[in-house]
Amino acid sequence: MSVMPHSRRWIALAVICLAQFMLILDVTVVNVALPDMAADLRLDRTTLTWAVTAYTLCFGGLMLLGGRLADAFGARRTLLTGLVLFTAASLVTGLAASAPLLLGGRMAQGVGAALLSPSALSLVTTLFHGAERNKALGVWAAIGGTGSAAGVLLGGALTDGPGWRWIFYVNVPVGLAVLAALPTLVPASARRPARLDLPGALLVTGGTGALIYGLVQAGDTGWASRFALLPLIGAAVLYGAFAAVERAGRAPLMDLRMFTRRPVVAGAFLMLIATALLLSAFFLGSVYLQHVRGYSAFETGLLFLPVAVGTAFGAHLGSRLVGQLGSRPVAVTGMVLTAVGCVPLARLDGGTSVYAAVLPGLAVASVGIGAVFVTAMATALAMVDPHESGLAGGVVNTFHEVGGSIGVAVVSTVAAAGIDRGESGGFADAFTLAAVTAAVGALVALGLVPRGKPEMTGVAHAH
Repeated sequence: MSVMPHSRRWIALAVICLAQFMLILDVTVVNVALPDMAADLRLDRTTLTWAVTAYTLCFGGLMLLGGRLADAFGARRTLLTGLVLFTAASLVTGLAASAPLLLGGRMAQGVGAALLSPSALSLVTTLFHGAERNKALGVWAAIGGTGSAAGVLLGGALTDGPGWRWIFYVNVPVGLAVLAALPTLVPASARRPARLDLPGALLVTGGTGALIYGLVQAGDTGWASRFALLPLIGAAVLYGAFAAVERAGRAPLMDLRMFTRRPVVAGAFLMLIATALLLSAFFLGSVYLQHVRGYSAFETGLLFLPVAVGTAFGAHLGSRLVGQLGSRPVAVTGMVLTAVGCVPLARLDGGTSVYAAVLPGLAVASVGIGAVFVTAMATALAMVDPHESGLAGGVVNTFHEVGGSIGVAVVSTVAAAGIDRGESGGFADAFTLAAVTAAVGALVALGLVPRGKPEMTGVAHAH
């Protein structure tokens, strides 16, 4: 790719980040609108859970394939293809008059995001070099925190205003604007022959889908029912087939040898737990505040703003402390802080004070989760050989999306009674599980996360 003028590069970065911003927005913007969506389309708990997880499932399951497609067909071409699909899917989802159309649109959004996100990051790393690249990656990393914060506010404002459908419609003009601007700012790159591991992508996505289906069904039919057990067994079979395909393939989607690298395993574990806990908090908190306590969507969005800000603050603080103290103490402290924040939430009842217990608990937990996020990426990327950092980043980012899907499915099952009947007990049980998970995560991190201080320069944490 030819060298672009300085000002044009930064304008291109702004446009690329705008596209990425939409993807991050759609992870959290839906949570605040869930009760209104359920009432309008008559969605049960299972479908409501899939409205969140269908997007992150396809996003995470196909992200590595999206990166390979960007290498094979060019990053700009793949990004534009993903953007067209994401924009069209957003329109379809907004127009949905039934659960199948809603979930189909969310899945198509996830496929578009899986094409767009790795291509966008590839363009950023290609357009910038040296010190400028570190600054550009810093801007890219900041999109994650601001997207989450904007998602809860925008979701609440749009749901209480023109209606929940506008949380999807708003993507359409933004997507069209980026489609018009990007080809004039970024030149096309040459195609490079590459093998595509489509079977691997389908197996890992299908395995995760079966896992989520089994987890969600357990909330309705019990863990011992065939409706839960058969999908869970199917997930294990599909994951095993995925591992076999990856070991035998000449160009595997995921190099399983990366899981012999302790920093990568540690980073993937931390990212899985942190994302599961964060999206679970958004899901549970949104439904609890609106369905049980009677808050409006906009009020719920405002109440979640400290959570989004706390996550960004925790990530900023964690990035500084990791360089000073090392990965292990920051990861363990972040998990402990998350567990402490979940304790008052584990005691929810109809009279629990939102401002004295719920909001402070969520805010404290979010600071810990933010610190774990940045520690996960720093450990995986900065503690392996430089030539392996791209593979390590792909593995950890995949666990980022998949972790969110699994987390929401699990807490939805545990809180099933509370969600169905509007009672606090189920939510308290789910937050108890979150507290225990964070505490166990701290113990595992104590033994799993390597000692030492990773070099943070140029490390971009998960989107």
